[in-house]
Amino acid sequence: MRKNILNKIALLAFLVLAASCSKKLAVVKRPVVDSVAAAKVNDTETRLAAIRSKQTTFNTFSGKAKAKLDVNGDANDVTLNIRINRDQKIWVSITAIAGIEVARAVITPDSLLVVNRLQGLYLKKPFNYVQQFAGRQVNFKTIQSILIGNAISELLTESAVYTPEGTNTAVTGNLQGYIYKLLLGADLKVSQTSLTNQAVKQSLQVTNGAFTQAGTRVIPSQIDINSTAGNKKIVASLRYTKVDFDIPLEYPFSIPKSYQPAN
Repeated sequence: MRKNILNKIALLAFLVLAASCSKKLAVVKRPVVDSVAAAKVNDTETRLAAIRSKQTTFNTFSGKAKAKLDVNGDANDVTLNIRINRDQKIWVSITAIAGIEVARAVITPDSLLVVNRLQGLYLKKPFNYVQQFAGRQVNFKTIQSILIGNAISELLTESAVYTPEGTNTAVTGNLQGYIYKLLLGADLKVSQTSLTNQAVKQSLQVTNGAFTQAGTRVIPSQIDINSTAGNKKIVASLRYTKVDFDIPLEYPFSIPKSYQPAN
């Protein structure tokens, strides 16, 4: 039972997913006509450069959200505070009713650390523990990209097929057995991401809805995720209520001596 509960909190920390809230960020209207000529040129190198130039760059990210996560039919609602040190760590504080912190997590490219304050437990795992629930196509940068609405970098290659779909651009290909498709809007921001490997029954679907502006950056404020790995299924939504970039951040994390490891 303890392991089951901690696993769910670890998954919540990893996906950092959220649901509707009373306070909403201002919505940015995306272009409805293709204003980026490079999206349709035949020169793959030029096209890739145009797409990459539209991805969000940053050193640090801070976001707050209300969260809803459904793991195999078991749904939970929490509030998340998310901090990212680009390419190094993702820090998450998870609070429940009355703002009481129930868990804290730190994800790095090679590890996952979680403390469960409700039960006095902690979890220390290598990053591939996450892949049991989300598939081996997910790595640290995958999570980082999803959280800020960027294209997963491994999918933007010269071998991919780039096809106009109305005012959108579809990017399709095969990544280590995973069939993928990115749908980019006229602004070359990611609207949808899909990765599927039927042979191992793994898939990841991400949809970016409403977008918001934080300074000069435009990112999705609404992110819906559906992940399947074998008989494990996660359905979740992200609704940011506050976002900031490149401000000084701290990532406090410690395991109290009285806490016991989860088995």
